[in-house]
Amino acid sequence: MLPRDLMIVMNPFSGKGLSSRTIGTIISQFCSCGYIATTYFAGEHTPEEIAYEYAQNHELAVCVGGDGTFSGFISGVLRSHTSVPVGYIPAGTANDIATTLKLSKDPAIAAKKIVNGNPQPYDIGEFSGRYFTYVAAFGAFTEVSYSTSPSAKRALGHFAYMLGGLANVAAIKPRRTVIEYDGDRIEGDFIFGGVTNTTSIAGFVKLDPKLVDLADGKFEILLVRKPVALSDFIGILAGVARKTYNGDNVIVLHASNIKFSFNEKVAWTVDGEDGGMHEEVEIKNFHEAISIVL
Repeated sequence: MLPRDLMIVMNPFSGKGLSSRTIGTIISQFCSCGYIATTYFAGEHTPEEIAYEYAQNHELAVCVGGDGTFSGFISGVLRSHTSVPVGYIPAGTANDIATTLKLSKDPAIAAKKIVNGNPQPYDIGEFSGRYFTYVAAFGAFTEVSYSTSPSAKRALGHFAYMLGGLANVAAIKPRRTVIEYDGDRIEGDFIFGGVTNTTSIAGFVKLDPKLVDLADGKFEILLVRKPVALSDFIGILAGVARKTYNGDNVIVLHASNIKFSFNEKVAWTVDGEDGGMHEEVEIKNFHEAISIVL
């Protein structure tokens, strides 16, 4: 059997620098299984730029890094209009995508599972002209993932997100929001709104896997109303802990095409990165846009 051609896109700065310390292990695992591995390090060029330029030249494209790295990498693969299957070796802080896909955090095991795995379809989203892999959100806690400094993330890990979220509770502001989704409409004052294709958000908000199908052509829409009393707020936190979200204050919907309208510009986060300020946002599901080796 002829060696197979593989590209690895690595972010050496993700998480606690895990990827840069384990590159030898990862490459050795692939080469021992008959792959010729070409490795590209993000730095001067972004993961998106690297994937866009080179993905079509390989039989398999593997990303090593955090959720943000993987998001950029997938955007590059899609922009290159190639059907190359992709693999993911998580090395970030929250690793939401890895949690959803049940990927090993051990680089050697993750690489071996890619070698022995099979491509599975995965839906991708478009957020006002840019791709995203697992979440686009506004409101409470959403600024934490990109406002927490990289050094704090590396030093404190998952706890850095929790600290940042707690520090912003007092500043939570409800947003008057109109959501149009697949011909339906809902309006209200929401402190959080998220469009997701994941069972984990920022490492601590979990969705029941029974609610989530990663390749059904639909996103989950998670909306949290402004709590009126302390008991409402406690109920929201309890629902998050129990993964029970449908109630007076928390709503879960499913749709392929969603439009959010506000009466002012609102900050968004897209796959844990700054998504900009918007008065209007349109989100579209691209059904089975990529294949991830699992």
